Amino acid sequence: MNESSVPRIPSGQAVIVFDGICVLCNGWVKFLLRHDHAGCYRFAAMQGASGRALLQAHGLDPDDPSSFLLVDAHGMHTDSDAIVRVLTGLGGGWKLAALTKVVPRALRDTLYRAVARRRYRWFGTTSCTVPTPAQRARFLD
Repeated sequence: MNESSVPRIPSGQAVIVFDGICVLCNGWVKFLLRHDHAGCYRFAAMQGASGRALLQAHGLDPDDPSSFLLVDAHGMHTDSDAIVRVLTGLGGGWKLAALTKVVPRALRDTLYRAVARRRYRWFGTTSCTVPTPAQRARFLD
């Protein structure tokens, strides 16, 4: 993969790479579209060219659907740290999500991985979220 295939992230924004066929993951994206009033987060399905390129550029397997990646001005974040960082980035009462950091990361990530392994079975699969015309600019692919 060449450097030019990795999407550039605009200043002040972050990109979330998510599993585009997972019902739970698509629900997460819809939740963020509703609650990210500042429009800080952009989205890339791991099945798309941008999502795959970002995963590979950060040393993650683009064929591992349990991957969850947040890339922001502070670097890359995965698993429970990424989720907490996204939630606190929403501001307001969502900043309370930072309290979960009192739980050791190893335990938080174990729980994250347990849900990630079972999410297709528990929630099912679907096609990628189809953004409205107003939301389209928030998606990389």
